[in-house]
Amino acid sequence: MEYRTATGLVANLRARQVSAVELLDHTLGRIEAMDGTINAVVVRDFDRARLAAKAADAALAAGDTRPLLGLPMTVKEAFNVAGLPTTWGLPGAQDIPVLHDAVVVARLKAAGAIIIGKTNIATMLADWQSANPVYGVSRNPWDLTRTPGGSSGGGAAAPAAGFVSLEYGSDLAASLRAPAHFCGVYAHKPSHGLTPSRGFAPPGTPVSCPAPAIDLAVLGPMARSAEDLALALEVTAGPDEHEASAYRLRLPPPRHVALKDYRVLVLDQHPLVPTAQSIRAALNERAARLEALGCKVGRQSLHLPDLVQTAATFVELLMGLMSADTPEAAYAQARAAVAPEGADPMTAAAIRGGALSHRDWIAADRRRMGVAHQWRELFKDWDLVLCPAMPTGALPLNGAGGSGMIEIDGAAVPYQTQPLWATLATLAGSPATVAPIALDAGGLPIGVQIVGPFLEDRTTIAFAGLMAREFGGFIPPPTPWRG
Repeated sequence: MEYRTATGLVANLRARQVSAVELLDHTLGRIEAMDGTINAVVVRDFDRARLAAKAADAALAAGDTRPLLGLPMTVKEAFNVAGLPTTWGLPGAQDIPVLHDAVVVARLKAAGAIIIGKTNIATMLADWQSANPVYGVSRNPWDLTRTPGGSSGGGAAAPAAGFVSLEYGSDLAASLRAPAHFCGVYAHKPSHGLTPSRGFAPPGTPVSCPAPAIDLAVLGPMARSAEDLALALEVTAGPDEHEASAYRLRLPPPRHVALKDYRVLVLDQHPLVPTAQSIRAALNERAARLEALGCKVGRQSLHLPDLVQTAATFVELLMGLMSADTPEAAYAQARAAVAPEGADPMTAAAIRGGALSHRDWIAADRRRMGVAHQWRELFKDWDLVLCPAMPTGALPLNGAGGSGMIEIDGAAVPYQTQPLWATLATLAGSPATVAPIALDAGGLPIGVQIVGPFLEDRTTIAFAGLMAREFGGFIPPPTPWRG
């Protein structure tokens, strides 16, 4: 039961092959027995979950067919869940009362999901490892000496370990995509603005409607199948209530029904960061198999945006976003900083971004729109872009931890270059689905990033599902703790 998909479990519940109480008991028992090693589900709401399971069984018996009715699942610690702490890994924040659910959480509950708890994160969601002084370190179910990724690391470890079939997290600089790649599960970074962000905010942040827009960041699901990503997105996407009186979401269907009909552009090299040979080999092997099926597979496009400019513009906007809450003295210091002569594009962008004026932000945003236009033109010729999710596999625990260097195929690489593949989709607001496609020589998962046209989320998810049916998808990790 622990490795069934959410879609399958919902069908089992509706057919009364298992009760919500039985499924919940199995789920909680597995977490209590095994999560001490992994440390994925760090905030537990088991008593309220048991009450919700009993209510779900009564609703199922009465013929209720809500899409997630009776399904146990988790959400990232950074989401507000009424009655549970939201700390973002900051000590002392446990005592700040949380009175209302985030919009995404409320929609999951309205669809019948049973939120059993919250999963571990990086402090302030600012690392590709999931560790913080409140809840400690999370480990990768495939190799307990390695990280599950971050900042949604606990959220990827939980489905990989067979604790839950569905999780909801967030992504700005690969926070969904890196953990999915590291843990061998599926994740979807939605088109920007597709899922409301209200209630996803640091502890103590006032919640208003409309809520302040979060530039670059999105909220999205993780699971063990592409179908489950589609199921979760279906119940959470759409305008917040202040816009819903006038707007309705109608996402276009997938571009094609058959895998062979897709036109796929493959990118395996980034000009600013080396990509591990194991990841490039897995991507190219998958491309060859797609081509053998009849897919049109290409390696270049005149419309492909400049990846250096994409990365630099992303960093500039990201640092501008982060500087919004910088103390005045630090902000003044940032405004006085000047990039040294001959600085690389990333360093120069980070220094500029730390103190953007509104005028500067508009200039950077115009560059972003230019990049988005190029992607729009590219997707007239191609349906999807396949590229790495990250340049390396799961990192050792307590790697550089936000600074310093990591090693990729023997070369020392700056730790902060890790999310550069993710910037392709993030800067333009495009949807991106990560799907597991291989294991490396050390037995660690390798995922592929499937980037699609803006608001064509169903295309990237459907393609991931078609690949799973043709080539296989999630496989359980063979670690010693597994039951």
